[in-house]
Amino acid sequence: MITAGEVAASNFTFLLLASGAALASLLGGWLGSRGKIGTLFLSISVGMAAGVLLGTFVFEMMPSAASAAGKIPTITGFIVGFLTVYIFDLYINHGFMAGNESDEWHKLSRLHRIQRARGSNVTLLAGSTAIEELIEGLSIGVGLAADPGLGIMIGVAIILDNLVEGMSIAEIIRAEQGENASRSIYAWTGMIGLALFSSATIGWALLSDMAASILGVLLAIGAGGMFYLTIVDLLPRSAKTQYQQSAALAVAVGFLSIFALTGF
Repeated sequence: MITAGEVAASNFTFLLLASGAALASLLGGWLGSRGKIGTLFLSISVGMAAGVLLGTFVFEMMPSAASAAGKIPTITGFIVGFLTVYIFDLYINHGFMAGNESDEWHKLSRLHRIQRARGSNVTLLAGSTAIEELIEGLSIGVGLAADPGLGIMIGVAIILDNLVEGMSIAEIIRAEQGENASRSIYAWTGMIGLALFSSATIGWALLSDMAASILGVLLAIGAGGMFYLTIVDLLPRSAKTQYQQSAALAVAVGFLSIFALTGF
């Protein structure tokens, strides 16, 4: 039987992780608003965040989901999470995306001259990040409900990710609006933090009593969505500003750090 002290400790852990992840967005925005952030620092910090998230998927979230729900439901949940974010990405880009060295790039350039993406660079990044935060917040709440150690690992990974995302959003807003961009920076990063805290609360308060198999599927959905965002956003962003392969080194350090912590 769970004692009142254990319930209080669980609630405190949840509040610490959820509020920490939400405030990390604001902190990143504040750091970005103070002035230009060096590209080497961005490469290392974004790469580290990507490596930590990848390690969390591989060593924590997917094994825990498979153990609770089974392999087929876990694979299905991962695909659902992946496709959910992919379809949103297609929507904001009018159904067409291509790398700037692909044979299809000229088609994309022509299309976007006719139909611009659905919003400014700030709106697109902040909007997609807010969607990401909904998934990450649910993952914190569901992870804590499934296993406190897993929830803590997910929470720490997301705190690092949100810090980096906040800095990136601040950089883009400052590039579009100049030095008087602080209000917009805090508004966007605050909205992102609120989205995460709200979804984490839903995951913790409303979904924590579900069967272990359902929690496993929800974990897999979160892993799929976060995996897409890591591969499509964080890794390329880190590589674009690398120096002496700083991105690859940072990803490796982050990935191995989670491996080293797994099981403790």
